[in-house]
Amino acid sequence: MRKVDLAIIGGGPAGMAAALSAYNEGVKDILILERDKEPGGILNQCIHNGFGLHTFKEELTGPEYAVRYVEKVQENGIPSMLNTMVVDIQGGCPCMVTAMNREMGIFQIEAGAVILAMGCRERARGAMNIPGSRPAGIYSAGTAQRYVNIEGRMPGREVVVLGSGDIGLIMARRMTLQGAKVKLVAEIMPYSGGLKRNIVQCLDDFGIPLKLSHTVTQIHGRDRVEGVTVAKVDENRNPIPGTEERIDCDTLLLSCGLIPENELSKGAGAKMDDMTMGPVVNARLETTVRGIFACGNVLHVHDLVDNVSKEAADAGRFAADYVLNGEKDWGEALRPKIPEKTKYALPEGRDAGKELICIGCPVGCLITAKKNEDGSFAITGNTCKKGEAYAVNELTAPVRTVTSIIRVKEELEVDGKRLTARTVPVKTASEIPKEKIGECMAQIRAASVCPPVRVGDVLIENVAGTSIAVIATGNL
Repeated sequence: MRKVDLAIIGGGPAGMAAALSAYNEGVKDILILERDKEPGGILNQCIHNGFGLHTFKEELTGPEYAVRYVEKVQENGIPSMLNTMVVDIQGGCPCMVTAMNREMGIFQIEAGAVILAMGCRERARGAMNIPGSRPAGIYSAGTAQRYVNIEGRMPGREVVVLGSGDIGLIMARRMTLQGAKVKLVAEIMPYSGGLKRNIVQCLDDFGIPLKLSHTVTQIHGRDRVEGVTVAKVDENRNPIPGTEERIDCDTLLLSCGLIPENELSKGAGAKMDDMTMGPVVNARLETTVRGIFACGNVLHVHDLVDNVSKEAADAGRFAADYVLNGEKDWGEALRPKIPEKTKYALPEGRDAGKELICIGCPVGCLITAKKNEDGSFAITGNTCKKGEAYAVNELTAPVRTVTSIIRVKEELEVDGKRLTARTVPVKTASEIPKEKIGECMAQIRAASVCPPVRVGDVLIENVAGTSIAVIATGNL
């Protein structure tokens, strides 16, 4: 039986941040257990940018953010067991972790303390209460994201997205960039659950309609999705008769929201919080089971990965203190401060070409803007100079950063081992003119790459004639 001072369940951003923090506090015998084939967790498939502004003071893609932690973990010699599934945890002194993998079968690890960092998972289709059969072509948005960004496979070509949370909006853009036609994003609530910047850059940029107070009431097709019926709902979220509309499609993506991944927490006997759906913890992030700590999205679903990393660093520090100095009084339960989700109610029939949502700051003013015949601008609705500058730029020369994937050439071997990676994530090194996005994506989709590839490597030197390079955001 292997013995360690600290076992961490999950090798995503929370697990790695917790490991580094505990290591810096003096606990050197740490083991990270990760069920996937590589560390990084969900960040590996989140190839879009918007991460790291608080932690690293710059905007990164998900893989770039993950690589920075992976490299720190490796530099400190903290070991990870990949392709390893934890099936049971028992608290106490010591804690017992039961896991399994292909090489070792079922085995146990004795740990001085355990940190739960398993992240969260998507709600299933049952949460949407959609009647109808179960033909092929229905995916959760996260599953579709993995197929496209990691496996390099397209789930379909004509798409309807149900749910306007961030992952639903991001996948509407992602499918469009890969050549699919996204017919509609439907949202049952009278407001969008996604960030304003995502409404602008994922829907407005590509002319994808967003229908608020609408839901899917029926799925058509026996073997494969052939279409869906969308209807408007009343204030009680009940479909309004006579508002039904059939949308032909071959794919339905469900963005049903996220919940903490807590089967292991419950199995260990941890008391659960009905509000957060994560374990109850004290001010030291210790669960009600002795020696077991929790952090990140397994505790409650966070809005930013930067906040996950910060909380995980605290958990690593507290767990290290437990290992080095022993148990302390449990104290009182800590209720996590979960920021209220911003509700973005958009005017019915908004003209995205004239009514702009400013993304210069979190306020997200709705700006009405037009260019006069004399070359001047008529801009109203902004509450600061940033809004005016943003509107002028959008009317004259809008620019965007493009994130995507480049396929890996098939049947390659590296150091005598068959390469299993299918894609490498990429982005434009800086923003390109918005009108060049289509040409840029055509070049990216036509490209392929051979290993080795490191973050920052130039894979296309002059994309779409912009003199801007396409660079790798992940290692291969």
